[in-house]
Amino acid sequence: MSLITCTNLSLGYEGREIIRDLNFSVNVGDYLCIVGENGSGKSTLMKTILGLRQPFGGSIAFGDGLRQTEIGYLPQQTAVQRDFPASVWEIVLSGCQNRMGRRPFYGKAERDRAKEQLERLGITELSKRCYRELSGGQQQRVLLARALCATQKLLLLDEPVSGLDPMVTAELYRLIRGLNREGVTIVMISHDVAAAAEDASHVLHVGRELFFGTRDEYLRSAVCRCFAPGGGAGA
Repeated sequence: MSLITCTNLSLGYEGREIIRDLNFSVNVGDYLCIVGENGSGKSTLMKTILGLRQPFGGSIAFGDGLRQTEIGYLPQQTAVQRDFPASVWEIVLSGCQNRMGRRPFYGKAERDRAKEQLERLGITELSKRCYRELSGGQQQRVLLARALCATQKLLLLDEPVSGLDPMVTAELYRLIRGLNREGVTIVMISHDVAAAAEDASHVLHVGRELFFGTRDEYLRSAVCRCFAPGGGAGA
């Protein structure tokens, strides 16, 4: 069943169109990696799916009862956000805000969900720590737990391993892979074609050339060969 269907989608920002006539779908259980050149519109596409930007044309439809407010989102971090002076518990719990409706305070259901995600990602012992004092890998786990508080179906991840060392990167990819196997649908922007090929069920390439298909179809495509010469054969 399709969670997201984009039809003839055109998008951009500040009046400048950067993607035109994009067609793709994300089904329940997929692991979609979005790749492409810098400035090709990957993050803009993700923000458009979330309703943070309006498309220039075309449509985005949601299925299986999914609402935009039920999508978990892990954006790229800025330096200011990395220095945010809140506790881990406060940040993770804030992921429940869209689930509260008009209620002004968190209830037992939200607190239980936050505890569940802390345990799920193995960071319960960090709950009282200040976020700004954590390592980069620990911060990404916290933000992933926050995103999971918002959803049981779909996670959008914008280059979640950016700036992390290889060991921490491998561990975070392992966590994301495990979430997908538990039934969470993943849409992840990645600059690393090899990593995309390792875990993805499907690949969406945006830029001068558009491509959407399975992982194996992408690795055999001319788009992949031009974007990452030699990458298709060995991945």
